[in-house]
Amino acid sequence: MAALRIKRVDWLVGITVLSAMLMVWLVITGLDAVFQFLRQLGNVGKNGFTLTNAVVYVLVTFPRRLYEMFGNAALIGGLLGLGGLASSNELTALRACGLSKLRIAVAAVGVVAILIVGVVILGETAAPWGDQQAQAMQLRLKTNNVGLGGASGLWARDGDRIINAKGWTAKRHGAHATVQLHDVRVFTLTPDGQVTHFDWAQTAEHDGRQWVMSQVRSSTLDEQGVHSTTIPSQRWDSHLNPQVLEQSVIQPQYLPMRDLRRNISYLEANNQNPGVYASAFWTRALYPLNVLVLVLCAMPFAFGTLRSGGLGKRMFIGMLLAIGWYFLQKAMVNFGTVYGVPPFLANLLPAVVLALVAWLYFRKHG
Repeated sequence: MAALRIKRVDWLVGITVLSAMLMVWLVITGLDAVFQFLRQLGNVGKNGFTLTNAVVYVLVTFPRRLYEMFGNAALIGGLLGLGGLASSNELTALRACGLSKLRIAVAAVGVVAILIVGVVILGETAAPWGDQQAQAMQLRLKTNNVGLGGASGLWARDGDRIINAKGWTAKRHGAHATVQLHDVRVFTLTPDGQVTHFDWAQTAEHDGRQWVMSQVRSSTLDEQGVHSTTIPSQRWDSHLNPQVLEQSVIQPQYLPMRDLRRNISYLEANNQNPGVYASAFWTRALYPLNVLVLVLCAMPFAFGTLRSGGLGKRMFIGMLLAIGWYFLQKAMVNFGTVYGVPPFLANLLPAVVLALVAWLYFRKHG
């Protein structure tokens, strides 16, 4: 237990790493936000999109950018912090006092572990909410007849009909992705706003040529009352653009874990492959572990490679490690998808590989 007690040296390492990490986090997230703002300026004037809308878009997506950039900031900030201590020979002094490399690395990773609790909460609350608002803005930009209403789902106007879908999931047919609407309601209105026909369908999906509704209950309202019929499926003559929905609504990687879990349960209950939702769920669930292991594996560079290097060298190695990690993770997840490896194992494998590398290093070099 004494070895785990926080000492003054832990505060020294922790504060140094924290200051460097916060600086990097703010810089790279700010740059990403600026580039996104410049892209949104190109939409000003389209379908009523204004400069204020561009600013709001960047602001509501800023929590998600903080979440996405945290891993890179933790990696580069840790290298900058410990690299600075190494270049000033403070790491050498700490080692001379009997501190192992593992103990110093754990002190640095401990700061990341504390911050990541807040980052995960941010990624499950403010970030998904902001992305929903941003997606609604992008949907209105592409068409004035479609909008997102939060808990009320998707709303669209199609001639004399009002369409409401409570939910949607991504479906993949080979290399092509499409959207499947759930709990669909179609209201047919008269010119004075009276409902004359109502259709409810369990799902609606575009097959590449037309929309098809399944488990349909149709009701006609007239002077004699309500007349209802139920059929397994029917063609839906709608001008709702599936490409617009695909580009503006399908963002599984931005959904909170509770929504991902709900979509996975729905697809599994209907004997469908959860696909991108399962992969996105385990990516988010294992996000803290992946970040902590990545930072731990990067710390050995501060004890040797970065000792004589300047700021540019540390930044270069940090970015190189981040890029290498990104491709390693993507390759293993894609490998798992192709060969039928469960998404949990496919997303866990990169962290296991890095943890093994770190264990071997610290076992050999202390």
